[in-house]
Formats: sequence, structure tokens, C-alpha cells
Amino acid sequence: MRRPILLLSACGLAAAACAQKSETRAAPVGEDSAIAAAAAPAVDYAAVAAAAVADARRPEADRAEDERRKPAAALAFFQVGPGMTVFEIEAGAGWYTELLSHATGPSGAVVMQNPAGFHAFVGEQIDARLAGGRLSNVRQSQSPFDALDAADAGVDVVTWVQGPHDLYYTPEDGASLGDPARAFAEIFRILKPGGVFAVIDHSALAGAPESSGHDLHRIDRAIVVRMAEQAGLRLEAESDFLANPDDPRTMTVFDPAIRGRTDQFALRFRKPR
Repeated sequence: MRRPILLLSACGLAAAACAQKSETRAAPVGEDSAIAAAAAPAVDYAAVAAAAVADARRPEADRAEDERRKPAAALAFFQVGPGMTVFEIEAGAGWYTELLSHATGPSGAVVMQNPAGFHAFVGEQIDARLAGGRLSNVRQSQSPFDALDAADAGVDVVTWVQGPHDLYYTPEDGASLGDPARAFAEIFRILKPGGVFAVIDHSALAGAPESSGHDLHRIDRAIVVRMAEQAGLRLEAESDFLANPDDPRTMTVFDPAIRGRTDQFALRFRKPR
């Protein structure tokens, strides 16, 4: 894939190395290893993140989240670069959308997806964020998780932050947010060959049932790995940059004792060429 490349400064190199020091790789071999090495963009993620969070037009409420969400580390793990097209599943009010918009730049594009039912909860925040075309490379998509609004092989990166557990959440009206197997198949469908699927979610205990997605708003990382691999994606790397070993992983993420400080796993998959 041909994309504009930002030159890494010495400071940026150090920051990127620090941001990724806890990343471990799933030991790709042969063609997979070559694809991963060639696809990773050379970007000063520390500088991109700093510019995004410093934007004076950014909603003030975002700033309270910056320290705990570690924007530079997140962008480095996502491997987003200028000119890319990113499909952001379950974007919510758009804290990560800001980062992705800055990282992809004017030649890139970000699809900010939420299920239609989420609009009642985050619609006003999204409208304020996008008012006046401020993030001109961002478009909204209201679609279910198992029918994503993108063309076949049209996306460089798919992100899903604090969301796969919602595949196992059942709202009070009994409606599903999407069939799990079809949702992961959709991710595979819209990714370009060699493209990245990056996941962050609240950790459940190893071996915890799928129902933890409904009961605790958590998920066992093994479920995500299994579903992604069954869809045809390959686990490339994982990171503990949002880990919290003090989280017992047995209480709902909304419990005041742990809210905002949950243990979260980060996984990066790649679609084979």
C-alpha cells in the first residue's frame, strides 16, 4: 500500500518505543512477518497524539480521559497512518475519532459507526464534535455490527474499542446488536488484504462465559481471538498498555470501585493477503 509517510524525529522515535514497550507479537512467520513489517507506517505517534489532544476546538469533556486512555500508545498499536481509511466500530461520542481523524489526515477518512439505537445517548455529543465540518474527513454511519456500512476490501484499519462484549449484551427490548459470527465476518469483508483489526475491551476472567458481556460488560480475550480467527484474521500482536492487575475482573465495569480503571486487553489482527 502506498501512503504519505511522516519522518520520525528522535523524540518521536523514543516516544513510540516507550508506547510500544509492552507490546508482544504472535510470532508471525514467512509471508505474514513480511506483511506486518511492510504495512506498519513510520509515524511520530507522540506528535500526532499531542496535536490531537491540544486542539482547542476539541470538546472539553474529552480531556479528562486523556491520561488514562494513553492516546499515543493507542495510535501506535492501531498502526494508523496518513491517507488511510479507518472504520471505527462503536465510536460512541468520538474520543478516539479525534485521534483517528488527526492520524489519517486530510487525505484519509474515518467512518464513525454506531448502532442506530446509540444515537439517543451520544447523538448530541457527536453533533457538537462534528459541527461546522471540524473533522472534515469523518463521516457517520448508523448500522448494526453485522452489516457494516463499507465496501468490500475498502478499509485499511478497523478499530473496536470497549465494544466486542456488546455482541453478547441484550437490551431491555430484547433486540440484538448483531450476530457475533456475522459481525466478525463483516470485519474481514471490509478490510483490505493486509489490513489491521485492532481491539480493546474490558477483561473478564479467563474462561468467563459469553454472558459476561451482558452481566459485567466484559469479555474473555480468548473469545475475541477465537471469533476473529474463525473469520479468517490472524493475531499479530497484543499489548498491556491499558492493563490493571488490581482489577479483579469480576465486577461490572460501572461499579464505582473500578469504573474508569478496568483491566483492558489490546489485540491486533491482520487480514492475510
